[in-house]
Amino acid sequence: MTKVLTIAMPKGRIFEEAADLLRKAGYQLPPEFDENRKLIIDVEEEGLRFILAKPMDVPTYVEHGVADLGIAGKDVMLEEERDVYELLDLKISACYLAVAGMPETKMSDVAPRVATKYPNVAAAYFREQGEQVEIIKLNGSIELAPMIGLSDRIVDIVSTGRTLKENGLVEYERIVDVTSRLIVNPVSYRMNDDRISELVSRLSKVVAEG
Repeated sequence: MTKVLTIAMPKGRIFEEAADLLRKAGYQLPPEFDENRKLIIDVEEEGLRFILAKPMDVPTYVEHGVADLGIAGKDVMLEEERDVYELLDLKISACYLAVAGMPETKMSDVAPRVATKYPNVAAAYFREQGEQVEIIKLNGSIELAPMIGLSDRIVDIVSTGRTLKENGLVEYERIVDVTSRLIVNPVSYRMNDDRISELVSRLSKVVAEG
């Protein structure tokens, strides 16, 4: 009997684009797969199980082995620094991490405040720049922080830049480009090498075709 491979995926845009890749790679996902509100979806005919999770939780599920594989943004990988292997850049959900703030606002002289939901990435970036900053961790609506005086700058994901513009913010520096990656639990990789290698091979062909 073929072992079921469990894949952790974030809800939303990444889920939709990843499901499209899997279909193009020949995996038979049911039509209702995309509309499903369940947190665990079994696709028995393909020997696959999907766990729908918050983006930041995907690497945790993979690291602890409750999911063999996961699909996570590079931003999450950099922030979480989990013990997982990165197998493939899926080239989906492209965006980037950037530093932004109010226009013509000077950074404060002593420990400027930076609001972000990526405290590790932000701290590392400003350390590389030789700047001492105070990191303020927020979980949502990061753009609000400089507007109300909570921070001098923000570090956040930028896709089109529209959200920044609509809130009167400007981009100062681009930190790193972000796409979604296929990741694997190291033990699962050794135990299910053939099946995982097949999945990677099939997805690689689709990604290469663009």
